Amino acid sequence: MIHPSIRPWVGIARLRNTAALVALMLAGLAVSPADATPITIDWVTVGDPGNAADTTGAPNPAGAVAASFQIMKFEFTNAQYKDFLNSVAATDTYRLYNANMGSNARGGITRSGASGSYTYAVKSNMGDKPVNYVSWFDAARVANWLQNGQGSGSTETGAYTLVGGQTSGTAPAANPGASYLLPTEDQWYKAAYYKGGSTNAGYWDYATQSDTAPTAVTAGSTGIGSAGSTGNFANYGSVAVWNSRTNMTTVGTNGGASAYGAFDMSGNMNEWNDLTGAAGVSRGFRGGDYLDLASMLSSSGRNTNAPQDEFVFVGFRLASPVPVPEPSTHAVALTGLACGGWQMFRRRRRLCHVVGRQAARRGIWQMTAGPPASS
Repeated sequence: MIHPSIRPWVGIARLRNTAALVALMLAGLAVSPADATPITIDWVTVGDPGNAADTTGAPNPAGAVAASFQIMKFEFTNAQYKDFLNSVAATDTYRLYNANMGSNARGGITRSGASGSYTYAVKSNMGDKPVNYVSWFDAARVANWLQNGQGSGSTETGAYTLVGGQTSGTAPAANPGASYLLPTEDQWYKAAYYKGGSTNAGYWDYATQSDTAPTAVTAGSTGIGSAGSTGNFANYGSVAVWNSRTNMTTVGTNGGASAYGAFDMSGNMNEWNDLTGAAGVSRGFRGGDYLDLASMLSSSGRNTNAPQDEFVFVGFRLASPVPVPEPSTHAVALTGLACGGWQMFRRRRRLCHVVGRQAARRGIWQMTAGPPASS
């Protein structure tokens, strides 16, 4: 049996052990360096749920979406993909890096080191350009990684279930409840061409809110588009020359946005989509690129390919069916929990010290001739 004079100090020891356990748990949950500086994604909301379909473009009909959703404001960039690679591809088990990213002048990412310790960096002036040489499976793994909190989050399940390290074959449908995913073709089409404001607003022919083909941009020496972020312009037709060749340009500098605020949905880089959203051996891409004719930028331009294909002129942007929470929310909540728990521990510890002193005095009285003299 523990002597009464000792019990309070045993309580303090227990509290200290509990605090140590809490510290270990928090350390286990603590964000990694990659989590501490997560990639930032700008989203725009595509509203007007239940809008009418377009019957003048391709496919026919197209663009009807039952629910509001979000889509990335800009194409996924080399800088963002570099951060993804540095988080999950030290070994690159799933071939997330294409060697053309480094060897081709239009690629934007280099790789250094050996398998197990690969590191990745963006080339000069390429960080704000859309990533290319990515397959549908690469984009799906980005969605999984984001779904799982970035950092060391899994790339194999979450938004999509990729069985056995799948990098080719049938592309799976998105899992129920996915917060990050490739847009369906209807979602992509609506975000690009729908005029917005009502459910029967109609559609533009180009994603620059125009029925007239945009004017092709030129580029400065670092690849910034000449149009800025307004007007009926786009990067297409092999006009934007920099780095000694026609090339993609900085996202958001090639003319005006769609009605919902998404940039470069006509021109710059084609983008993967999920077609109907059902599993299948084909996936779509559309929007046109820096080499294309105007017709491929329009609502009639579309392509389908095997989901494992990787091209110099195809990238992606993601969608979300619900508002995406700030990446640091879980860290803030965890910090608040830790601080609150520590403050509670300190209050309990002070209380135990007081009780301990009182109990110690009573213990001395029990072990000697009598109680302390009253004052």
